[in-house]
Amino acid sequence: MIQKVTSPPSGKALNGMNEMDATEIRLFHFPENRLRMTISDQLSYVTVKPVWAAPLSHPDQFLSLLNGKGEEITTVSEVTSLSSDSERAVREELRRRYLTPAITSVEIARCEFGITYWTVQTDRGRRDFVTQSLQENAQWISERHLLLIDVDGNRFEIPNVADLDVRSREFIERIV
Repeated sequence: MIQKVTSPPSGKALNGMNEMDATEIRLFHFPENRLRMTISDQLSYVTVKPVWAAPLSHPDQFLSLLNGKGEEITTVSEVTSLSSDSERAVREELRRRYLTPAITSVEIARCEFGITYWTVQTDRGRRDFVTQSLQENAQWISERHLLLIDVDGNRFEIPNVADLDVRSREFIERIV
């Protein structure tokens, strides 16, 4: 019999963290838009929210699984340690949660009084957005990977600045 729980199971913490053996975790969608989790076919969570603990510095590592109230159930240090079906389900949920359009070209970027107005093409179409304080909201993930965060908290990434056209690179070099 599977028991529904709303708080983390006691005694499951390992190494001072709330981490379980990933082979005990089964993540799936039911209904189609709701991520659920079963642990060792004994405990079931009807709503699970996956969040990255350090999405910028450690992508694909340190996944926290939260219950419907936002309380941590467990952490998974490597998402690839989950079964292939669970990994697929959690990646789909993360894709929805961390929708980050990739900028493919910069059409316009102009600065006025510390505010930058952007018109860009992304893998999801044309977007207009505004950034403030680029010292804080333009983050270099690596030497070529740039993340821009707009005034509403939306994220836009340029996976490799070198792949942009010359005009787009000139905007980035001048402004960032």
